[in-house]
Amino acid sequence: MLSVPSSRRYRDCEGNSRRDFLKVGAIGMGALTLPNLLRLKAEARARGESVKDKSVIWVWLSGGPTHVETFDPKMTAPVEYRSVTGEVATKIPGVTLGGTFPQMAAVADKMAFVRSFAHTTSSHGAGTEWIMTGHYNRQSNRNANQARPSIGSIVSRVRGTNHPETGMPTYLRMGNIRGDGPAFLGTAFSPFDPSGQARKNMAVSIPEDRIGDRRNLLTNLDTIRRDVDASGLMNGLDGFEQQAFNLVLGKSAEAFDVVGEDPKTIKRYGNGLGSSLLKARRLCEAGCGFVNVSYGSWDMHGQIERSMKSRGPVVDQAVSALVEDLAQRGMSDDVLVVVTGEFGRTPKINKNAGRDHWGRLCTLALSGGGLQMGQVVGESAPKVDVPATDAISPGDLMATIFHVFGINPKIQFLDNFGRPRYMIEEGKAISELV
Repeated sequence: MLSVPSSRRYRDCEGNSRRDFLKVGAIGMGALTLPNLLRLKAEARARGESVKDKSVIWVWLSGGPTHVETFDPKMTAPVEYRSVTGEVATKIPGVTLGGTFPQMAAVADKMAFVRSFAHTTSSHGAGTEWIMTGHYNRQSNRNANQARPSIGSIVSRVRGTNHPETGMPTYLRMGNIRGDGPAFLGTAFSPFDPSGQARKNMAVSIPEDRIGDRRNLLTNLDTIRRDVDASGLMNGLDGFEQQAFNLVLGKSAEAFDVVGEDPKTIKRYGNGLGSSLLKARRLCEAGCGFVNVSYGSWDMHGQIERSMKSRGPVVDQAVSALVEDLAQRGMSDDVLVVVTGEFGRTPKINKNAGRDHWGRLCTLALSGGGLQMGQVVGESAPKVDVPATDAISPGDLMATIFHVFGINPKIQFLDNFGRPRYMIEEGKAISELV
């Protein structure tokens, strides 16, 4: 039995959403539908909807990471506002990060830290969906359906659901993130989830020579049909069928395994988040366009110093390793790393030695993607509560990612009512970066 991903979705008994799979017992004419998807992709490119062959690794710090103790320590602020973990000097003159990020400080010349990233909600659900989609959904606090497509789903819709050579899914996630779905674009553009049975089903379980026999049969049949087709409509069919077999026989599944990596590289990244980011780098090498990686427990209402000394070093090691690794491999311009969460934390320490929800200033750091690195964008107010310069919005972040991919910022798709919708209604690429 041969297994390939389908666009159907289901929920198991634990409520986990996973990508269903289409079981193909014998590959025959019309049994494998991937050529139709590839054909649609080619048609999209013909309409000028193609994108640059770049990738995004989206590091999602779920729960609302403190902007103060991460990338804006503000040690000039009154003691009840400034970073409780101190600060560490970076390679950028005069710029510091929170005290638990010394390794990221060492690669800060390859990063950009946005200190004026903001929106207006302190709700986990609304903030997550806003940053994931670039749009504020007023109903998201009431468990309403996601209103707009996520950035990753848009990339999948424009680029195509799979890489034409390796078969790697364009959009993939590690860990659940609310607001990362396709909305009205349709479930075909949902993020591929490699956990559980989905990962196992990526393996081909029939002999390769049998697949080769079927491929040769299809090629011969298509050649015969093309010979008798006076209209010429069959031109190019072989190419689409070949790409379909490339998906099945490609090496994309190997990208999920880090066994072949240098042990020093594995150790440099670390476990947990580090392992996920190492896999994300491998996935991008294999043609993945957008990888969401979730790392939670940032809802630090109490004892934030203790919590930061636990979570901060993990992010510090993993992200710095990824930034260094991409640079050493010559991939920095091809992969954009984004580190953010749904909102920041209150500027003033509360009675529980923690910080509460705060959407008026948020956490955002970037690396690579061909953007201008080694800088701080924007500035926070003296008490690190609001932007002191022009605010950078979720729509601006989305427009910047569109710029990296070469997606037209005025691109539209039809919603469920058949009405054209701009994917970006408000927002422009961050001028200091592009």
